[in-house]
Amino acid sequence: MRIAVDAMGGDYAPESVVLGVLEAAKNGIGSSDEIILVGDQDKIEQILVKNNARKIDNVGIHHASEVVGMDESPSISLKRKKNSSIAISASLAKEGSVEAIVSAGNTGAVVAATKLRLRYLKGVERPAIVTPIPTPYGVSVLLDAGANVDSKPYNLLQFAGMGEAYAKYILGKQNPSVGILSIGEEDNKGNELTKETFKLLKKSPLNFVGNIEGRDILKNKVDVIVTDGFVGNVVLKVLESIHGTIKSMIFNEVKKNFFYKLCGMMMYPMLKGISKKGDYAEYGGAPLLGVDGICIICHGSSSPKAIKNAIRIAVELSRCEVNKHIEETMQILSNCQTDNL
Repeated sequence: MRIAVDAMGGDYAPESVVLGVLEAAKNGIGSSDEIILVGDQDKIEQILVKNNARKIDNVGIHHASEVVGMDESPSISLKRKKNSSIAISASLAKEGSVEAIVSAGNTGAVVAATKLRLRYLKGVERPAIVTPIPTPYGVSVLLDAGANVDSKPYNLLQFAGMGEAYAKYILGKQNPSVGILSIGEEDNKGNELTKETFKLLKKSPLNFVGNIEGRDILKNKVDVIVTDGFVGNVVLKVLESIHGTIKSMIFNEVKKNFFYKLCGMMMYPMLKGISKKGDYAEYGGAPLLGVDGICIICHGSSSPKAIKNAIRIAVELSRCEVNKHIEETMQILSNCQTDNL
């Protein structure tokens, strides 16, 4: 498997990305896999030389002369910067030179470039970003986390199907449960989008359990949480902030007196374990499901560890043939809708 990694994407690129690739090359991918660093060749080579890694058999470089900034308009930047690391990574996937893309760059630009250059899987109307949600009771997934601002009920039905395939073949859930994020558990609660989606999911063969509320997200009430991209992205950003906020609150309290510091030292291993479970770096990135290829979108502030794990997820998606299973699910959902007409 060949993976294109956007070396210039992210707040700490290219160094953080290159270091993550080196970690993956050492113990994160198979001997037959290859990583292509896409970006400024001189800068990439300087980092490789600095880390005594100029020549690694399964790591190559593809030069890209331009970079899409994190604050740039996705549509405008892709038109003006055809030689950006994001655009070239997507083009390599389009021509079949690589099977996967990994980027911590401008999310909108990554999604736009991937949608533009790769076909959608058979039956998929819109791709969706799926993100893992760690909880005290297990891991659930949420989608769409931001690939689409506006969605229709049938889109959300497909998101549920794609999420089910991901939860089943990547997370190992036997019969993933599905819920719609709404303002109440009752069947008649929500806006028109959630109400109409509820009807479609209820008639589908998916393991649909009904509406869930925001307070249920961290209770692992369902395995797959379905919502539109606008709400999903807001939820994702809130959840990301919770991890850092709780850590800060604990450390601030620990500093208050000697007794708290002593207790903090005794509890450190436990707190470290809890922190690890909620750390996005452990999960690498969020796959863009529904495209005919593999695209992993990483957090802008991704560490080398996060990049390494994003590459691992890309390999897992390929080996588990998740895209094939998504197409099978789309066919089942399509037949179900036809039968219900």
